[in-house]
Amino acid sequence: MRSSNPVFSRRGFSRDNGHAGFNAAPQAGAATTGANPYAQGTAANPYATNPYAQQGTQPGAPAPARTDAMTIDDVVTRTAMTLGLVVVAAAIAWWVMPVDQANLGSAYGVAIGAAIIGFVLSLVNSFKRRPSPALILTYAAFEGVFLGIVSNIVSVYVAPGAAMQAVLGTMAVFAGVLIAYRTGLIRVTRRFYGFVMAAAIGFMLLMMVNLLFAVFGGGDGLGFRSGALGIIFGIVAIVIGACILALNFKQVEDGIAYGAPREEAWLAAFGLTVTLVWIYIEMLRLVAILSGDD
Repeated sequence: MRSSNPVFSRRGFSRDNGHAGFNAAPQAGAATTGANPYAQGTAANPYATNPYAQQGTQPGAPAPARTDAMTIDDVVTRTAMTLGLVVVAAAIAWWVMPVDQANLGSAYGVAIGAAIIGFVLSLVNSFKRRPSPALILTYAAFEGVFLGIVSNIVSVYVAPGAAMQAVLGTMAVFAGVLIAYRTGLIRVTRRFYGFVMAAAIGFMLLMMVNLLFAVFGGGDGLGFRSGALGIIFGIVAIVIGACILALNFKQVEDGIAYGAPREEAWLAAFGLTVTLVWIYIEMLRLVAILSGDD
């Protein structure tokens, strides 16, 4: 399965590489074989090869147990490190970079520069063959600087307390999706995946069109990011982010089931961070719009 989050479309987290099965639970003892533990025969599931099976292992034959397989603790630890650095960098940028009228232009410049660097690093991390902890943490630092400055500007000039509200809203979405996923209220199927992908692609294309109109026509473009339409599209963006988060959970779960290398935990942490940053930004934007309409 390929997520709209680009970092999960790499080896080990994409259906194209045989790393997703949605129609059955792992069978007992499946972790010791080279076969897809989710497969119920090649006719039912064409993705029946474990991409992490050790070389020379035949499908269905016993394989030596991996000692470097990714675990949920690895994913949690690295995600905490990555998100923690985002928070620390944001806090430092908030307190160090003044956003008063005299320095507002400089603050915007630093925020835009950090956003561009973060975007470039996100692309580099997404397409590297092997995860790079240094590059992932560097991305987190620059993303934190961008979020800290933007959050401070919104809190000072638009909606006091907006940053805390956005943080709480993001935490609530994360907890809600995790609980719904673990209890089975959200089932990640191929149909679910197709719906989320279509919605995410359509939303991004629409936002790109809106940005082009804003750049060349001035104002807020087509008005999708302000007023009543802004509220609607903000909610839609958060819902899409929540759905992508469910895809992320499924892909991490599959990676663990397949015995992905421990280094892939950095990739999982990076992907979850990208999704949570998306949700936070949309939460902050939504709070700002709602406060401006009061």
